[in-house]
Amino acid sequence: AAVAGPLPAAMAMKENKTKMPPEARPGVVTKKRKKNAPTHHSSIFKVLRQVHPTLRISKQAMGIMESCVNDTFERLAGEAGRLCRMTKRDTMTAREIQSAVRLVFPGELSKHAVSEGCKAVMKYNATAKPAAAERT
Repeated sequence: AAVAGPLPAAMAMKENKTKMPPEARPGVVTKKRKKNAPTHHSSIFKVLRQVHPTLRISKQAMGIMESCVNDTFERLAGEAGRLCRMTKRDTMTAREIQSAVRLVFPGELSKHAVSEGCKAVMKYNATAKPAAAERT
């Protein structure tokens, strides 16, 4: 049976639903949460497992590896961006990345990096092509 009377609080009109943050209460300090920056921890850990399954890595060593990966990424992206600007292209493709790898990495390391990159692009194209064919 329906109860006649005031509506429960859950069914009442929504008055204070705004996109604005709640007003600061006097005397109460609220901390702003720091957004988590994307990290490469899981990828570094997976590679470590492939190379040395029994080894572990400390937080400090993981931080050093993280900064090394970020530094390498910035160097490659910067060089690829310069190549795009020099050739007056708007799009950075695998070709610019490959050229940047050849310029940034020394000798044998660049050859290995290029071959691994080509392998990754081939694998991506193999999985991406059937999905594109289904849409058309």
